[in-house]
Amino acid sequence: MKVGQDALDVAHEVFDAAVALASAMTGVLASSVANDHTLDEARLDARQSDAYWLSVMLSRLQAARSILGFATRRESPLAVAQAKLFVAELASELAGELAFKHDSWGLSRDVVQAALFGERVAAFVRDTLDAAYYEHVGDLVLRESQDYGLDKERELIRQQFRRFAEQKVVPVAQAVHREDLLIPAEIISAVAELGCFGLSIPERYGGLQPDDRHDNLGMCVVTEELSRGSLGVAGSLITRPEILSKALLKGGTDEQKETWLPALAAGEKLCAVAVTEPDFGSDVAGLKVAATPVEDGWVLNGQKTWCTFAGLADVLMVLARSDADPKKGHRGLTIFLAEKPRFDGHDFAWEQPARGEVPGGKITARAIDTIGYRGMHSFDVFFEDFFVPDKDVLGGLAGIGRGFYYQMEGFAGGRLQTAARATGLMQAALDAAVRYSRERKVFGVPIANYQLTRMKLAKMSTLTQVARQFTYDVAALLDAGKGQTEASMVKLWASRQAEWVAREAMQLHGGMGYAEEYDVSRYFVDARVFSIFEGAEEVLALKVVARQVLQRWLDEKRNQEGAR
Repeated sequence: MKVGQDALDVAHEVFDAAVALASAMTGVLASSVANDHTLDEARLDARQSDAYWLSVMLSRLQAARSILGFATRRESPLAVAQAKLFVAELASELAGELAFKHDSWGLSRDVVQAALFGERVAAFVRDTLDAAYYEHVGDLVLRESQDYGLDKERELIRQQFRRFAEQKVVPVAQAVHREDLLIPAEIISAVAELGCFGLSIPERYGGLQPDDRHDNLGMCVVTEELSRGSLGVAGSLITRPEILSKALLKGGTDEQKETWLPALAAGEKLCAVAVTEPDFGSDVAGLKVAATPVEDGWVLNGQKTWCTFAGLADVLMVLARSDADPKKGHRGLTIFLAEKPRFDGHDFAWEQPARGEVPGGKITARAIDTIGYRGMHSFDVFFEDFFVPDKDVLGGLAGIGRGFYYQMEGFAGGRLQTAARATGLMQAALDAAVRYSRERKVFGVPIANYQLTRMKLAKMSTLTQVARQFTYDVAALLDAGKGQTEASMVKLWASRQAEWVAREAMQLHGGMGYAEEYDVSRYFVDARVFSIFEGAEEVLALKVVARQVLQRWLDEKRNQEGAR
């Protein structure tokens, strides 16, 4: 098998053809849902199926760009093989969509034929998707260690956190999951001592991030290894401080930054994020939890749900409606930092001290039973005249009505981190599948020797590596102040793949994969949450990725017309 740039020439050609077709499809869809260069929501909703499909395909193209770039730089046999396999599968799916639906995408059969069915492209796809090539990739997976492509400093960090996860997290992960326990206090303390809570906080506030630049890549490396140990016990511990710290850095007052960021970085203050409501999940513009001004502060009333880690959290980052006018939508939302004591267990209640003659407010909560993602507990939280002083309005007076924008700053990093969490879980599932395939014999032969097993391992390893390199590339974009759309894309795409990889790892374990004593059963139920939290898959595809990509195309068209 040929290694190096020559082996990737046709893969790049196929990728370029797919990009050109997807660009044309984007233009056709954008034009059909526009009203004078502006997206018409009703028209977009009428084509939800196409918008969803295109969002996923555009995300896959971004992923393909990442793995092709990685394979070109590294030139290792496995990286090159994975890049070729991923591009060939992408082209095959694109060809399947356009073979019978080219008219609805505004493309002629001849254009599709020329792009995807020419001799070189068709031969590449056919040969790469042949079972023999999958077997070749599977053989490489069984023989070679995965190349992460990190510099020496970050590789040392990765190894340090892998050792920590294997020595401290893995031994307790299955018990926490099966018995629905809280994360052990010693894990939280150890994560704090390692500086994990300060990965996105600048050094001047006690964090690990350099003062003069962002380092989302470092956060992703640590997150992946912690998640490889356990999503619920370790991988998600730093998600909430990631979201709150970025919101504080974006809009917090100097006093709030000095107060909260060092405490968050040291793990002295644990936090949770209270955004979702029973009737409003990713559609945050419709939130109803009310924030009413009173003397020296605000009172919160209403219910939040899926508030993960609310029990042990010292502070809840609450996105609430500070303007009662529903027409204000997201412009009527403000972030409040609601402090509370720590509570163990699956429910809690606390009544604030009276404020003079004014009775104190109340907060009550109960944990939601879930099939996976255990350890942190996700709560229904109820506020009853819960008082938050003016000093804890994020951004102060200037932050009133700006909560949505501060929240989105945190969510971009949170979505990137979710992709890193998904990658860590995928790697754990792949590792388990490789080990079991070597050990388990069927009809006297290790199942790793069978063609179908190697084909599965080939695709599992490819999706895992692609997710990793896509995540790293988006981290670099966010470091440069870009990549908001790409952060949603990588979360959308990696979440879908984690579920498939975990499913195949479980399948390769056969009956034992369905037994709770094997970690792979936990990977499967944990993976299901990725496409739901941090922005549900459908909402991300339709309301974020599609909307932003299509509006960008319309803006570029308007600029071109204006230039003429």
